[in-house]
Amino acid sequence: MTADLEPAAATWRWLLARAAGTVDEGVLAPATSPAAEELVELYSPIACRPDVVVAQLGQSLDGRIATHTGHSHYINGAEDLIRLHRLRALVDAVVVGAGTVEADDPRLTVRRVDGPHPIRVVLDPRRRLPSSRHVFVDGVAPTLWLCGADGGAAADTGPHVDVVPMSTDATGAFDPVDVLATLRERGVRRVLVEGGGVTVSRFIEAGVVERLHVSVAPLLIGSGRPALTLPAIDHLDEALRPEVRHFRLGRDLLFDLDLSPRDSG
Repeated sequence: MTADLEPAAATWRWLLARAAGTVDEGVLAPATSPAAEELVELYSPIACRPDVVVAQLGQSLDGRIATHTGHSHYINGAEDLIRLHRLRALVDAVVVGAGTVEADDPRLTVRRVDGPHPIRVVLDPRRRLPSSRHVFVDGVAPTLWLCGADGGAAADTGPHVDVVPMSTDATGAFDPVDVLATLRERGVRRVLVEGGGVTVSRFIEAGVVERLHVSVAPLLIGSGRPALTLPAIDHLDEALRPEVRHFRLGRDLLFDLDLSPRDSG
C-alpha cells in the first residue's frame, strides 16, 4: 500500500465506524490525503446519518441501464463497482426488485471493499422468483423476501431467508412507504435502493429517497431499458432540480443528487 493510500484506508475504517455508530459525533475523520478527503466528501452524508434512504443507478450516456435484452454487465467501470460496494458496506439493507434478481442473479454483498454485508431485501409482489437465486441459497447475509400476501407459498429456502408477506397496491406493486416501514420495524434505518430502474423510480416518485447516486459511463447503447421512468410533466419548471455534486470515477462521472425536501422559505 502506498503512502497516499494509507490515509484513505484509515478514513474508510472511520467511515465504517461512523456508520456502525461507534465513533463520537465530534471525532473528525483522519483525512490527510486527496484520496481520503474524497472518501469523506462522498460518503459522509450517508455514513454520518443514522436514518437515510439512498438510491443508485449506473447508466450509459444516453440514459440506459441495460440493453433491450437486459444485459448490463458492465456498463460502468471498476471504480464505480467499488463505489457501489462501499455504499453497501455503509447501509443496513440493500433493496432490489424481482426483475433485477431475475435478470442479474446478484449477490448484493461487499466483496471489493472491507465492511459488513448488508441485509438483502428482495421485492417480489407476484412471488415469481425461483428459490435458486444466489440471495436465497448462499447463506452469506440475512435476506428478506418480501412477497405479495396473495402470492403462492414460498419454496424451501436457506435459514438466512425470512419470507415476509405484504399487501400490494392497485397496480400489484408494493408501496415504498410500506416497505420502509417494514424495514424500520426490524431496526433497519439506513437503506440503499439499488435497482432496477422501475424500483428506483417508484421510490423516487414516493418522495422517500434523500440521496441519489447516478453514475454515467461514456457509452452509447442507443436503445434498451431506461434508467428512470417518472410521471410525465408538461413544463420544465415541474422537473426535479436537486442540488448536485460531481465525482470522477475513472472514465465515469458520478452525480450525487440531494433529493431531501427543502423549506420553501
